[in-house]
Amino acid sequence: MAIKKSELYSSLWKSCDELRGGMDASQYKDYVLVLLFVKYVSDKYAADPNSLIEVPEGGSFADMVAAKGKTNVGERLNEIIAKLAEANNLTGVIDVADFDDQEKLGKGRDMVDRLSNLVSIFQSPGLDFRNNRAQGDDILGDAYEYLMRHFATESGKSKGQFYTPAEVSRIMAQVIGLAGAIDSKQSIYDPTCGSGSLLLKAHDEAKSTTGLDLAIYGQEMDNATCALAKMNMILHDCPTAEIWQDNTLSAPQFKDPMGNLKLFDFIVANPPFSTKAWSNGFNPAEDEYNRFSYGIPPDKNGDYAFLLHMLTSLKSTGKAAVILPHGVLSRGGAEGVIRKRILQQGYIQAIIGLPANLFFGTGIPACIIILDKAGSAGRKGLFLIDARKGFIKDGNKNRLREQDIHKIVDACTQQRELPKFSRLVPLAEIEANDFNLNIPRYIDTSEAEDLQDIDAHLYGGIPERDVNALQAYWEVMPNLRSALFAPQRPGFLQLKVTQTEIKSGIFDHPEFTAFNQTISGLFDAWRNEHQSRMQNIAAGDRPKALLKILAEDLLHRFEAAPLLDAYDVYQHLQDYWYTTLQDDVYQLVIDDWQSLITSGSNIGEPNTDLLPPELIVHRYYAAEAATIAELENKRDAISQELEELDEEQGGEDGPLAEGKTDKGKLTAASVKTRLKTIQNDLDAEEERQALENCLALIEREAEASKKVKAAQKALNAKVKAHYAQLSEIELKTLVVGDKWLATLQADVQTELNRVSQALSGRIRQLAARYTTPLPALNAEVEALTAKVNGHLAKMGFVV
Repeated sequence: MAIKKSELYSSLWKSCDELRGGMDASQYKDYVLVLLFVKYVSDKYAADPNSLIEVPEGGSFADMVAAKGKTNVGERLNEIIAKLAEANNLTGVIDVADFDDQEKLGKGRDMVDRLSNLVSIFQSPGLDFRNNRAQGDDILGDAYEYLMRHFATESGKSKGQFYTPAEVSRIMAQVIGLAGAIDSKQSIYDPTCGSGSLLLKAHDEAKSTTGLDLAIYGQEMDNATCALAKMNMILHDCPTAEIWQDNTLSAPQFKDPMGNLKLFDFIVANPPFSTKAWSNGFNPAEDEYNRFSYGIPPDKNGDYAFLLHMLTSLKSTGKAAVILPHGVLSRGGAEGVIRKRILQQGYIQAIIGLPANLFFGTGIPACIIILDKAGSAGRKGLFLIDARKGFIKDGNKNRLREQDIHKIVDACTQQRELPKFSRLVPLAEIEANDFNLNIPRYIDTSEAEDLQDIDAHLYGGIPERDVNALQAYWEVMPNLRSALFAPQRPGFLQLKVTQTEIKSGIFDHPEFTAFNQTISGLFDAWRNEHQSRMQNIAAGDRPKALLKILAEDLLHRFEAAPLLDAYDVYQHLQDYWYTTLQDDVYQLVIDDWQSLITSGSNIGEPNTDLLPPELIVHRYYAAEAATIAELENKRDAISQELEELDEEQGGEDGPLAEGKTDKGKLTAASVKTRLKTIQNDLDAEEERQALENCLALIEREAEASKKVKAAQKALNAKVKAHYAQLSEIELKTLVVGDKWLATLQADVQTELNRVSQALSGRIRQLAARYTTPLPALNAEVEALTAKVNGHLAKMGFVV
């Protein structure tokens, strides 16, 4: 049976359990990723002896497997890795971690077991990289991404900077136009590349869309992290990438023949935020590369130093994206001067404000600054995006959803101006704000205040302005408004239905029905377009390519849907992909449809992951299921009756008290024992009657339970037999139609429900707010006061 992708990745993460305790995540990642590296290059070399990485005798993953269980396994693993490193000039890159370190890995048998178990995890048949990109998808890349995110999550603030979240990396790669690369000679550069995750995402964006394998250049100051980046380049099939270890600001490595900084087509970077020692090792005022002609950043804040280095390293036709803290947008002094001069040159194309707490090294909010030299001369405005509110919680961090990524990229690349989200700001307006780029100055994301109407509180009625504020609904359902509201007095309306009838008044209105049908029609058209494609998934297909086709078309179709957010609908498909659809599709591109149905976790058992039994029951055995439900209801009714009897008569002084077990339960055995005890007691008639009634209920409950179990057993047998009899057509109907598409259709319905609930909820709120005007309240108070005074008078109190 094909291994589920989610299970494969989680098993890799569990490999870290073998290492926890002796070291933290920032250290054990070095061990896990080295094993992943050795496994990868060994598989590649086995498939192609001419691959760039040579695997010498005694330096393969097979040799690691042979070392399992040996008393000197740690020493042998070090020797295997050393041989592989020496054969490929990777000394100091893949041999940094010591597999014979007793302080980290334990002593004696503990080390042997820990390392042997670790190697065994990488023997999983799902981790077979002989074809590198299994079924056209980057299995290794996804596994790496999964591990790196978890490593960064557990490494803490001081050690998580080696990884840029994949979601942010994807945005950066897309907004600088890597999908539009036109020549394999074009280059990508990251001056602070960390483990290389951002560089790799940029490279993949170009390669996956254009097929071009762009040249990669990176520099990283930390030695261990640089080694990790070099290893990851090989892991991701980019062995020719040039990665240097040194301080980019004081000792940039990439230069042209004249000694000037090498110029690049695309640059991406996530430099350390607000580093204080940025000028160590050189004098910025005498910089030989003239990087600081627009000004020298403050001595203790290097944010603009990295930005200026990137600007200098960018070709005249190049584009760059850099992650910096929000402070760079508004701080004054030397930074304000630099920002003003860069803006006046037109080099900044756009700025994207990101949510706080996205990054693993810091919780402060950050932004992406997009540089574009090609369009600088004629630039008259700056495109700003305030994406601070679009995220979900993911553990103790925030994370961008697929819909957030797509919305940001669409707005940025298409210059879409969206209310409370994005805007093209004229440079004249920015100049009027003294070149302060604080995004809230230009994009108001605050929600309109829900103002109370004094007149409505005094005299009743619903303010017409509040109803007019729901204009988006009335544009789609113009007659619904008149069905719900009637004029009361100038500027005010009254409900034509009771508050309890508001929801049904909306749901039952012909225009809402027509709206519902319009949305359903959009989904039906999408389903009709892609159902055959889903049913024809075959071995060798590319799951990610399928997802992109499905998701992009769904988004495109629902952009025409009124009242709904197309990105919300798009997210439903993405969520279902990661929870269910991904595993199903990856199984289908490895094994064919028919063989999968009998390839469950046990040989000969049905594959209930792909086809849950309830789908077969719903389609073929609905009558049997209804019978079981009826039997369960009867059993539950008896159980309820028994509980009520216990509650009424089972207390400490109740007639059933002595019939309970030591644990306070009424069982057939305990009740019978008590009845036998009091059988000759003439004074226990009340207790005897209660016990007999209880015993009768217990026996009826047991009989009812037997019927439920028997019926369920018979149904289970029918379902199991049906699995073996399923034709491929039936299987596809059940999985694609009854499982996948039915789930997605239900998800779209939730969006419709949200629309109707938002409208009905607002109308109910307004109706309740103004239902009783102040004079009526005063009259009610006066009436109650008079009533109280009357009672007091009768009691002899004079008010």
